[in-house]
Amino acid sequence: MATSEKGERRDKLEGQIDKQLDKQLDKLPIDKERLKREFDLSHFDVNQILRGIQLTLVGAQRALQNPALFTSDHYRQAGIAVLSGLAIRLVISIPIIGVRVFLWILSFFLSLDHVTWDDQIVGGLNFIEEYVLQVPFFLMAFMDSLNWVDKTYVQKHKHEDPNKLRDMYYPNLKMYKVSDGSTHTTSTAEAISMFLYRFARKGAISLAVFALSYLPIVGRFVLPAASFYTFNNAVGLGPASVIFGTGIFLPKRYIVIFLQSYFASRSLMRELLEPYFSRVHFTKEQKRNWFRNREGLLFGFAIGFYTLIKIPLVGVLIYGIAEASTAYLITKITDPPPPPAEKAAFAASQQEWTNKHEFLNLSLGDIDAIHLKSRPANPTGDAPKHE
Repeated sequence: MATSEKGERRDKLEGQIDKQLDKQLDKLPIDKERLKREFDLSHFDVNQILRGIQLTLVGAQRALQNPALFTSDHYRQAGIAVLSGLAIRLVISIPIIGVRVFLWILSFFLSLDHVTWDDQIVGGLNFIEEYVLQVPFFLMAFMDSLNWVDKTYVQKHKHEDPNKLRDMYYPNLKMYKVSDGSTHTTSTAEAISMFLYRFARKGAISLAVFALSYLPIVGRFVLPAASFYTFNNAVGLGPASVIFGTGIFLPKRYIVIFLQSYFASRSLMRELLEPYFSRVHFTKEQKRNWFRNREGLLFGFAIGFYTLIKIPLVGVLIYGIAEASTAYLITKITDPPPPPAEKAAFAASQQEWTNKHEFLNLSLGDIDAIHLKSRPANPTGDAPKHE
């Protein structure tokens, strides 16, 4: 009985304290609704990230079932991709090879057996190559894969009522006019120049931040501040504050690895989604809202492929699988597109992830059980052939 009375008194005291705190907060010039939005983690919670990682595996499995990926043309593209990956890695490795050769020549004149600075230099350069500069990769097919996703969906549900199946993505989306986006262009020369510009810009920023982190006194705050700025823009004040506080105490190496893994996976996701955004045209604000509403799941999806893409030689081929898997992802986080005449209203409606809670609560086996039909069914139940 005494324990029960103590518990009641404690609850009563906590309630009084909460009321007093609320009164004090009400007196402060604070927008509580805005504060709640800033600390909202619903768009970047663990459940979303885990579902994104699951979609990495499911999407890759669906993509590898697509017979169109194994045509002679795709094999030729795969060969070019592997050679491109080797060329990129060789170009980036030239400075490191040069330093190693210089240290090797220096060892003939100076004894390096009892010093460690030479190993530290080589290790530092390898770290910069791997985590500061990063090695990005190229692209493969998206629309053909979207057609394949539609076909496999129909095949999987061929014994069900067609009126209860989702609408197709490929037939309408292929009619949307393609326009050049931030990472997409129809010009090969422009595509190469855009890629080199993005890579050089990101590399320069990464090197500058990394160098500033060695400044005396303020250097230890550079990487946590950079992480706070990035995460505050991307996922809000709450996660950014946690990362900033943690980053002050973590070794610099781990902060760099974490930050660059996040940056690289985010950039990878934007590249993978560009075929979609080159057809469905969003304003800058609409696109920002689109990403923010799906941030956690996109991060989980991208970090899975980012890890696989880092595998030497086959990384470029995995990028092709990632591109095809993104077509499957699109059918889970967006609504089926209407005819092109309605695309402006459609883009505006997609800022919010309409089936978010339903999809995140589905079991992995029922992952296709979304998007009821809202328009007349295709009488053949099949997606049109790619023209």
